[in-house]
Amino acid sequence: MTVSVDENTNEVAVKGPKGELRQPISRLLTLKQEENTLTLERPNNLREARSQHGLARTLISNMVDGVTKGHAKTLEVVGVGYRATLEGQNLLLNMGYSHPVRVEAPEGITFEVKADEKTRTQQIIVRGIDKALVGQMAADVRKVRKPEPYKGKGIRYQGEVIRLKAGKRAAAKK
Repeated sequence: MTVSVDENTNEVAVKGPKGELRQPISRLLTLKQEENTLTLERPNNLREARSQHGLARTLISNMVDGVTKGHAKTLEVVGVGYRATLEGQNLLLNMGYSHPVRVEAPEGITFEVKADEKTRTQQIIVRGIDKALVGQMAADVRKVRKPEPYKGKGIRYQGEVIRLKAGKRAAAKK
Protein backbone atom coordinates (compact mmCIF):
# COMPACT_ATOMS: atom_id res chain seq x y z
CA MET A 1 0.00 0.00 0.00
CA THR A 2 1.26 3.47 -0.89
CA VAL A 3 0.24 6.76 0.70
CA SER A 4 1.41 9.98 -0.94
CA VAL A 5 0.86 13.60 0.03
CA ASP A 6 0.79 16.47 -2.48
CA GLU A 7 2.05 19.51 -0.55
CA ASN A 8 0.81 22.09 -3.11
CA THR A 9 -2.85 21.07 -3.14
CA ASN A 10 -2.90 19.48 0.35
CA GLU A 11 -4.24 16.26 -1.15
CA VAL A 12 -3.78 12.72 0.13
CA ALA A 13 -3.64 9.82 -2.32
CA VAL A 14 -3.88 6.23 -1.09
CA LYS A 15 -3.06 3.34 -3.42
CA GLY A 16 -3.66 -0.28 -2.46
CA PRO A 17 -4.47 -3.70 -3.87
CA LYS A 18 -8.16 -2.80 -4.44
CA GLY A 19 -7.65 0.61 -6.08
CA GLU A 20 -6.73 4.24 -5.52
CA LEU A 21 -8.50 7.07 -3.66
CA ARG A 22 -7.74 10.80 -3.45
CA GLN A 23 -9.02 13.28 -0.86
CA PRO A 24 -8.29 17.00 -0.40
CA ILE A 25 -7.50 18.00 3.18
CA SER A 26 -8.17 21.39 4.82
CA ARG A 27 -5.51 24.10 4.55
CA LEU A 28 -5.62 24.46 8.34
CA LEU A 29 -3.83 21.14 8.75
CA THR A 30 -0.28 20.16 7.93
CA LEU A 31 0.51 16.66 6.73
CA LYS A 32 3.86 15.01 7.42
CA GLN A 33 4.90 11.66 6.05
CA GLU A 34 7.67 9.74 7.78
CA GLU A 35 8.35 6.19 6.55
CA ASN A 36 5.06 4.29 7.09
CA THR A 37 3.41 6.96 9.24
CA LEU A 38 1.25 9.88 8.14
CA THR A 39 0.92 12.60 10.79
CA LEU A 40 -1.72 15.34 10.85
CA GLU A 41 -0.97 18.46 12.86
CA ARG A 42 -3.18 21.45 13.59
CA PRO A 43 -1.80 24.95 14.24
CA ASN A 44 -4.00 25.74 17.24
CA ASN A 45 -6.74 24.34 19.44
CA LEU A 46 -9.63 26.37 18.03
CA ARG A 47 -12.90 24.57 17.36
CA GLU A 48 -12.65 24.61 13.55
CA ALA A 49 -9.08 23.28 13.56
CA ARG A 50 -10.04 20.48 15.97
CA SER A 51 -13.06 19.46 13.89
CA GLN A 52 -11.06 19.49 10.63
CA HIS A 53 -8.35 17.42 12.33
CA GLY A 54 -10.81 14.72 13.39
CA LEU A 55 -12.54 14.71 10.01
CA ALA A 56 -9.28 14.39 8.07
CA ARG A 57 -8.02 11.61 10.34
CA THR A 58 -11.24 9.63 9.84
CA LEU A 59 -11.31 10.19 6.06
CA ILE A 60 -7.71 8.99 5.68
CA SER A 61 -8.41 5.97 7.90
CA ASN A 62 -11.47 5.08 5.80
CA MET A 63 -9.42 5.45 2.61
CA VAL A 64 -6.72 3.10 3.91
CA ASP A 65 -9.35 0.54 5.00
CA GLY A 66 -11.10 0.85 1.64
CA VAL A 67 -8.08 0.19 -0.56
CA THR A 68 -6.92 -2.73 1.61
CA LYS A 69 -10.12 -4.51 2.76
CA GLY A 70 -12.98 -2.64 1.06
CA HIS A 71 -16.30 -1.51 2.54
CA ALA A 72 -19.69 -3.23 2.41
CA LYS A 73 -23.27 -2.49 3.47
CA THR A 74 -25.91 -5.21 3.65
CA LEU A 75 -29.59 -4.59 2.99
CA GLU A 76 -32.50 -7.00 3.51
CA VAL A 77 -35.51 -7.27 1.20
CA VAL A 78 -38.56 -8.23 3.29
CA GLY A 79 -42.01 -8.83 1.84
CA VAL A 80 -44.01 -11.31 -0.21
CA GLY A 81 -43.32 -10.77 -3.91
CA TYR A 82 -40.45 -8.34 -3.31
CA ARG A 83 -37.41 -9.45 -5.26
CA ALA A 84 -33.93 -8.27 -6.16
CA THR A 85 -31.95 -9.62 -9.11
CA LEU A 86 -28.73 -8.72 -10.84
CA GLU A 87 -28.80 -7.60 -14.45
CA GLY A 88 -25.16 -7.40 -15.44
CA GLN A 89 -23.64 -4.88 -13.02
CA ASN A 90 -27.00 -3.25 -12.24
CA LEU A 91 -29.62 -4.15 -9.66
CA LEU A 92 -33.21 -4.86 -10.72
CA LEU A 93 -35.79 -4.49 -7.93
CA ASN A 94 -39.38 -5.77 -8.08
CA MET A 95 -40.95 -3.93 -5.16
CA GLY A 96 -44.69 -4.02 -5.84
CA TYR A 97 -44.70 -1.16 -8.32
CA SER A 98 -46.15 -1.55 -11.81
CA HIS A 99 -42.61 -1.70 -13.18
CA PRO A 100 -39.24 -3.03 -12.00
CA VAL A 101 -36.84 -0.39 -10.66
CA ARG A 102 -33.30 -0.45 -12.07
CA VAL A 103 -30.47 0.85 -9.88
CA GLU A 104 -27.33 1.47 -11.90
CA ALA A 105 -23.99 0.76 -10.25
CA PRO A 106 -21.57 3.69 -10.51
CA GLU A 107 -17.90 3.07 -11.13
CA GLY A 108 -16.29 1.42 -8.12
CA ILE A 109 -19.52 -0.14 -6.75
CA THR A 110 -20.60 -3.77 -7.10
CA PHE A 111 -23.86 -5.37 -6.05
CA GLU A 112 -24.33 -8.92 -4.79
CA VAL A 113 -27.69 -10.63 -4.13
CA LYS A 114 -28.05 -13.60 -1.77
CA ALA A 115 -31.17 -15.54 -0.79
CA ASP A 116 -31.66 -16.45 2.88
CA GLU A 117 -33.86 -19.58 2.94
CA LYS A 118 -34.22 -19.60 6.73
CA THR A 119 -35.91 -16.19 6.98
CA ARG A 120 -37.21 -16.14 3.38
CA THR A 121 -35.59 -12.80 2.69
CA GLN A 122 -32.99 -11.62 0.23
CA GLN A 123 -29.81 -9.77 1.03
CA ILE A 124 -28.33 -7.08 -1.17
CA ILE A 125 -24.65 -6.41 -0.49
CA VAL A 126 -23.21 -3.12 -1.75
CA ARG A 127 -19.39 -3.25 -2.00
CA GLY A 128 -16.73 -0.70 -2.91
CA ILE A 129 -13.57 1.04 -1.76
CA ASP A 130 -15.09 4.49 -1.09
CA LYS A 131 -17.04 4.33 2.19
CA ALA A 132 -19.14 7.42 1.44
CA LEU A 133 -20.14 6.10 -1.99
CA VAL A 134 -21.04 2.66 -0.57
CA GLY A 135 -23.22 4.29 2.09
CA GLN A 136 -24.90 6.59 -0.44
CA MET A 137 -25.68 3.71 -2.83
CA ALA A 138 -27.11 1.65 0.04
CA ALA A 139 -29.30 4.61 1.01
CA ASP A 140 -30.44 5.02 -2.61
CA VAL A 141 -31.40 1.33 -2.85
CA ARG A 142 -33.26 1.55 0.49
CA LYS A 143 -35.12 4.64 -0.75
CA VAL A 144 -36.79 2.56 -3.52
CA ARG A 145 -39.10 0.99 -0.88
CA LYS A 146 -38.50 2.05 2.71
CA PRO A 147 -39.80 -0.29 5.41
CA GLU A 148 -43.42 0.56 6.13
CA PRO A 149 -44.47 0.88 9.79
CA TYR A 150 -47.47 -1.50 9.81
CA LYS A 151 -46.09 -4.80 8.46
CA GLY A 152 -42.39 -3.95 8.16
CA LYS A 153 -42.19 -4.79 4.45
CA GLY A 154 -39.58 -3.09 2.31
CA ILE A 155 -35.81 -2.70 2.10
CA ARG A 156 -33.94 -2.23 5.38
CA TYR A 157 -30.36 -2.23 6.57
CA GLN A 158 -29.20 -5.49 8.12
CA GLY A 159 -29.90 -5.33 11.84
CA GLU A 160 -32.20 -2.30 11.53
CA VAL A 161 -35.11 -2.49 13.94
CA ILE A 162 -38.46 -1.34 12.59
CA ARG A 163 -40.95 -0.33 15.30
CA LEU A 164 -44.32 -1.50 14.10
CA LYS A 165 -47.45 0.55 14.72
CA ALA A 166 -50.74 -0.94 15.83
CA GLY A 167 -53.32 -1.14 13.05
CA LYS A 168 -56.89 0.20 13.07
CA ARG A 169 -58.27 -2.96 14.64
CA ALA A 170 -55.86 -2.92 17.58
CA ALA A 171 -56.49 0.78 18.17
CA ALA A 172 -60.30 0.33 18.05
CA LYS A 173 -60.30 -2.43 20.69
CA LYS A 174 -58.84 -0.18 23.38
